[in-house]
Parts: sequence; C-alpha cells; structure tokens
Amino acid sequence: MTTIKDIAKAAGVSVTTVSRALNGYSDVNEKTRAKIMKVAKELNYSPNTVARTLVMKKSKTIGLLVSDMNREGVKDNFTFEVLCGINEASAELEYDLVLFSTTSTKQKEKTYTQLCRERRVDGVIIQGIKVDDPYLLEVVESDIPCVLVDLPIESDTVGYVTTDNVDGAKKATQYLIENGHRNIAMINGHSKADVSKRRLAGYLEALQENNISMNPEWILDGKFEEEKAEKAAYELLSNDQNITAIFCASDLMALGAIKAAKKLNKDVPKDISIIGYDDIMLASYSSPSLTTIRQDKFMIGYEAAILLINMLEGKAESHVKVLPTELIARESTIEKSH
Repeated sequence: MTTIKDIAKAAGVSVTTVSRALNGYSDVNEKTRAKIMKVAKELNYSPNTVARTLVMKKSKTIGLLVSDMNREGVKDNFTFEVLCGINEASAELEYDLVLFSTTSTKQKEKTYTQLCRERRVDGVIIQGIKVDDPYLLEVVESDIPCVLVDLPIESDTVGYVTTDNVDGAKKATQYLIENGHRNIAMINGHSKADVSKRRLAGYLEALQENNISMNPEWILDGKFEEEKAEKAAYELLSNDQNITAIFCASDLMALGAIKAAKKLNKDVPKDISIIGYDDIMLASYSSPSLTTIRQDKFMIGYEAAILLINMLEGKAESHVKVLPTELIARESTIEKSH
C-alpha cells in the first residue's frame, strides 16, 4: 500500500509537505501541490481515513440515526426520501454518511454518545424520535452536534429542520371548509409525535376561524398506521352519519380511511371527502387519487445535512429551518352539495 513517504520520495519533497498538500493547507505552493497530487494518483494512493481522523480529530462523516425503522415505513417511503436528500447534500460537501437505527432495547445497552463515538461521526441527524424518547435528553446535553427532523429543539449544539405543520393542517382543513364541509373529523398520529400536536393545532385553528365548533369525539388517533386509521375511520363513520369529511395527519392513514369508507359502502368523495398529509408516492396512485398536503421530504433531508455540516464547520447563522407545504388537490375531495 502506498504511503505518504512513497509520494514524498517520488515527488522530491518532505513528508510534511505531502501531508499538508493532501489535507488542503493553504501554505503549500500550487505548483508543488499539483505535482504531489499527480504523483499520488500515479501511485494509486488512498488516504488512511482512520489515521487522518486521529490527526485531524474530524472524520468528515455524519450519521443518520433513525428510531424504530420497520417495514410499515416502506409504504410511505418517508425515511428513504429524507435519506436521499441527506446523501446528496453530504456528498456535495464531501462528507460520508453512516446510517444507524435504534430501538428502545438498543438504547438500554448503549448511550447516544457511545453510539456516535463507535461510528466515528462528527455529528448526527435524528429522525423518527418521539418527544418522550430517552435519547432526547442525552442529545440535548451531548457536545456532539445534532439536527433533529420534525422536533423543534434548539441549543448551541442542536438544530432542527421541519415543515410548517400548523399551516399545512390549517390549509387542509380550510380547503374542506371552502368546499362546503362543516362536519370535519380528524384522524391524528399519536401524542408522542410533535407533528401530531402541530397538525391538531392547525385543524383546530381553521375550525375556530370559521366559527365551527370542535367535536372531541371526532378526533381519533391512527398512530400513523394504515390499519389503525382504517379502524378509527370505521368507528367515526359508523357512529355519526353527519361527518362529511376527514382530515388525516398522514397519507397512509388517509388510505386506511378510504378503505373504511368503502367497507361502509360510502363513496369517496361523493359521500365523504378525505384529505391526507405528506404526498407520498402512493397518494397519486390510489383510487380515488388522494388530495393531500405536500411536504418536500427530499428537501427536509437535504436541508438537515446542510445545516448540520454548517454547524460542524462553524458557518451556521441559524439552527432552524422551516420549509413550506403545498396543497395538492386530487379526486378524494369534492365540493359538498347543499
């Protein structure tokens, strides 16, 4: 294996000069640097990243820590799209990316800091973590820079990227109201997800601003799962014939709600309008195709990586990035006939 001593010998310069040239120091003459790079290429030199990490105390590697990754998530593709965004941004900025997942069992065996040190990452992006997750306190107290996806916590070492969930939910509910609906139910995620709290707040704001009273019996949790949302929608539509529309806090849950309506021989959208949230790939292929609130999942990942790397390099002006949402009208909603 070629070493920097071999390059120094072939280029006729000192080992120190080779080291400084390869690590991008500005005090190396450009002509000398070009010569060293040419020799390094000819000798098929590959840097020892572990050794370089020890010298520079930086690995130029970031991690994506995903909590409770499971097969249910394959349908909505959310994590994959976020991962694609992180991967593209980190590659552009010449950082490597390591993916590691955690569960409550794993968390009992290893602390967050141990996990990060073992993987030799400079910083971490965390996705899918619940507001009561035991790692969360560790993340906030750790000196390892971190960017949270959809969890608004900020400190010297912690930042976050999210979409405007209150506004997105408000848009969805307002759209239904503008289409003549006043009896609008909501199938939310769960109380341990920050996005659920914000989407509920947006739904309630839209009702309030339109002088529509809130019915607590019309708000059920579907745990962000298709099957659980189907049961919730079945319960809502069986118990109250007055409901004409349902806002679901995720597309997967909206697809479950459509299934429930069909089981009850209700036509979507003639009998019941259903709107989702996320704009996953399946939303445009479902029958009927799903009206939804689009959030750019790729950009969430892309911006999270940019923010984390800026934090690592001391370039971050803010530790917060909030992205906009967009209403996508399709076939699952209709203007209510009076």
